Amino acid sequence: MRRIVFKPGEQFAASSINRTGAFNAAALAAATSIIEEVRARGDAALRDFTEKFDGVRPRAFRVPQQAIDEAAGRLDPKTADALAHAARQIREFHERQKQQSWFFVREDGALVGAKVTPLDSVGIYVPGGRALYPSSVLMNALPAAVAGVGRIVCVTPPTKDGTLDAAILEACRIAGVTEIYTVGGGALAYGTESIKPVDKITGPGNAYVAAAKKIVSGDVGIDMIAGPSEVCVVADKTAEPSLVAIDLMAQAEHDPLAACYLVVFDEAYADAVEREVERHLESSTRAEITAASLADQGLVVVCPDREAALRAVNVIAPEHLELHVEDAMSLLGSIRNAGAVFLGAWTPEAVGDYVAGPNHTLPTGGTARYASPLSVDEFVKKSSVIQYSSQAL
Repeated sequence: MRRIVFKPGEQFAASSINRTGAFNAAALAAATSIIEEVRARGDAALRDFTEKFDGVRPRAFRVPQQAIDEAAGRLDPKTADALAHAARQIREFHERQKQQSWFFVREDGALVGAKVTPLDSVGIYVPGGRALYPSSVLMNALPAAVAGVGRIVCVTPPTKDGTLDAAILEACRIAGVTEIYTVGGGALAYGTESIKPVDKITGPGNAYVAAAKKIVSGDVGIDMIAGPSEVCVVADKTAEPSLVAIDLMAQAEHDPLAACYLVVFDEAYADAVEREVERHLESSTRAEITAASLADQGLVVVCPDREAALRAVNVIAPEHLELHVEDAMSLLGSIRNAGAVFLGAWTPEAVGDYVAGPNHTLPTGGTARYASPLSVDEFVKKSSVIQYSSQAL
């Protein structure tokens, strides 16, 4: 990992971060072409692109209800229980985010307020490339269901035999998804003969998905344009180097473009963490991806004190921030920019990604300076309400 050592009084600058954007010019051009083709040719274009990118030419896109109902029977019971457990905790957390309409009457008799209304329809894109993401179904569909959205559509690329993984189908069922289609997300914004358009599109994806969301934004709502995933770990002398190494690797194994930042207080400790990384790589099933991510996107920041470390964290504005430090809660008030904060050595990022309850769809690429995690708020809209009497007017 690249290393920067700061002396007392030196400031960490955003120029020290070598971030990769959410998409490039090639992805933008390709996504534009695909979207225009789908708008022009509808289902025929969807079939062509599904065959081209996924190796399957579907006759029908929608997953029949029977296949959804039968998915639970094909699923390992432990996986089914894990999905149900995660869904309960995600729903419980997001229920607390619900807002009510509100009104008040001034002394002159005028009534003003806000009416909160769920969106009519949302579309959730679930990736189907390097790995399967039933957790993304739960994290996107459950807030929409809690908000009261009536039509929740999930689109995800099919496997080579044209089917969907049982865990994806079961996650859709328990999260309240109303329609499932085995296609990419190109049809959600404008619709085709088989798929009605939606009001908002959410969900993660690669550079092409990010580019497509940018293109359709404005015609439909989007949650965010997410870049490569990232973690920042702050570790002091009380932290176990092996656990810190594991938490960095858990992010790095996602993608060669995933970014890992390690903020420490002396170089000897940084050396110890890097030695543990090398040791764990020997038994990793994703060693090549992990090593590439850490070598190309990894950064170690050595700070002289906590104040300098906190300044560095707020400049990085990471998607995930782990505080492997003594009395981690005492630092929380000083954290201004982070998508999610994980306090203490026993709170790895993975617990937030899957079961803790808070949403794992988080702002990336430094956008935590102004953006928030996906929430129930993304699936409602607000209308101002005004009523004057003749006397008030």
